Amino acid sequence: MLSAEVLKGRPSGPLGVAVSGGSDSLALLLLLHEAAIPIVAATVNHGLRDAAAGEAAQVAAVCAKLGIAHETLIWDPRTGQGNLQQAAREARHALLADWIRRMGGSAIALGHTQNDVAETLLMRLERGSGVDGLAAMRPVMRRDDVTWLRPLLKTSRNDLRDWLRARGYNWAEDESNNDDRYARVRTRQIIEALDLDIP
Repeated sequence: MLSAEVLKGRPSGPLGVAVSGGSDSLALLLLLHEAAIPIVAATVNHGLRDAAAGEAAQVAAVCAKLGIAHETLIWDPRTGQGNLQQAAREARHALLADWIRRMGGSAIALGHTQNDVAETLLMRLERGSGVDGLAAMRPVMRRDDVTWLRPLLKTSRNDLRDWLRARGYNWAEDESNNDDRYARVRTRQIIEALDLDIP
């Protein structure tokens, strides 16, 4: 499931893993642990949902059981300006970048999957993006002096969830993933309604 090609070029030092507690990032954490890659983990609590603190605690408990260092990073949404989702994304990147540098590393793995690629492509089509704008999610990118890796882009969310179930793991369900005020949620609903096959 993990892309060896994406991971082989990672910088030295511990690999950071951004873990929300959802199925994709939880599976990423466990897969990297099974691959014996030195990792540290962080969960960002954006302060936007009551359940977020409990989800971060669940991730911390999994990490403690596996002997993985974990930290919960807190963002105060009152500091955000403009579009709240965009402000939260920017804050998440900044918090994670600062964290991995403190941990002595310079790379962070993200749990984006084939599903995220499909959703992003449809959203860009809807916005009328040009050819450059329709480019797929990059498996490796550099931002804020940190290398961001996406080693699950060729794996589907369903496959990851089947893998977690087979090992007896439960994941958190973010209720905002069902809130159709958000463009990504509406796009996900379209994919499901059309029964598009994401392998």
